Amino acid sequence: MAMSVRRRTLLKVIVLGDSGVGKTSLMNQYVHKKFSQQYKATIGADFVTKELQIDDRLVTLQIWDTAGQERFQSLGVAFYRGADCCVLVYDVNVMRSFDTLDTWHEEFLKQANPSDPRAFPFILLGNKIDIDGGNSRVVSEKKAKEWCASKGNIPYFETSAKEDYNVDAAFLCIAKTALSNEHEQDIYFQGIPEAVPESEQRGGCAC
Repeated sequence: MAMSVRRRTLLKVIVLGDSGVGKTSLMNQYVHKKFSQQYKATIGADFVTKELQIDDRLVTLQIWDTAGQERFQSLGVAFYRGADCCVLVYDVNVMRSFDTLDTWHEEFLKQANPSDPRAFPFILLGNKIDIDGGNSRVVSEKKAKEWCASKGNIPYFETSAKEDYNVDAAFLCIAKTALSNEHEQDIYFQGIPEAVPESEQRGGCAC
């Protein structure tokens, strides 16, 4: 008699973008529901995990945060290898953080070396839309969407880590996108109990 065991999938998500765009804040808001005003630069790389349920799958998102500083760009192939999705983050109020997206996009593809670079899932997040009521933004939604279209119509979300705006929706989309890209060599953990924390969201994704 077969046991009714749910498959648990580990998905590796890498978050890239310039220093100070809010990569760590987005992750902390999503995983811990916390926002800190203090800015602390991430040194090297760090990851957080979050479990969620998508349809009948238990998914563990392993979200890797990177230091945006140039000198940490050479984090090494091991950091990028095996990624299931890459999240690019920029600050809608800082043009330079948008202008460097091409570099981050290329850097990821070069380091991760996915089998089909054009099909590899990316997601773009335009963060800090809460600042100054949106009056200080310099990158329009139209401009961001044009960039996404030029990269093969990647999903785009405008977020505020501080106000917890669109953060859950963006990461749910990230999880679903990563799941659809899942590698054969993914790790499955057997015998996971059926209980799923109540805090987990279920629902559609705007992908």
